[in-house]
Amino acid sequence: MHSKVTIFGHPVHPMLVAYPIAFNTATLVGFVIYGVNPELFWLKLTIALNAAAVVMAVVAAVPGFVDWVAAIPSGTPAKLTGRIHMGLNVAALALFIISFFVYYRYWNGPADVGAALGIMLTAIGVALTVAAGFQGWALIQDHHVGVRLTPDQQRLEREAQPR
Repeated sequence: MHSKVTIFGHPVHPMLVAYPIAFNTATLVGFVIYGVNPELFWLKLTIALNAAAVVMAVVAAVPGFVDWVAAIPSGTPAKLTGRIHMGLNVAALALFIISFFVYYRYWNGPADVGAALGIMLTAIGVALTVAAGFQGWALIQDHHVGVRLTPDQQRLEREAQPR
């Protein structure tokens, strides 16, 4: 199952996923720091990280969705794993979008809602991102999505399949 969105034969989706993962994690850390040290700098940094997390999640999702639709055959275990991976990521993205819209209006002043809501939303979002990452790894490791196998590896894979 070869990726349909590639650069020089390399799948694009795995190249991009590190960015939303890093920004999601940094957003959570930012909210924790803002909760302990409620200076405006930390709030602004966290809002900017949250915005970057949302944008990069959408950017990474586009080639991932194309691959899920076009590269993975219907009715396969890989298709189900991909659906779970996508669902977890969409749920995480929704939480980060909610967090952004709750906090962006406080760019120029202290957040009346405090940091607890941001910590809760982004902690759940990061947990969902980790679970989605596990499913993404299963797509590569177990289902070989986006992996070019040698002819010998392909033969061994066919022989290992239950009949």
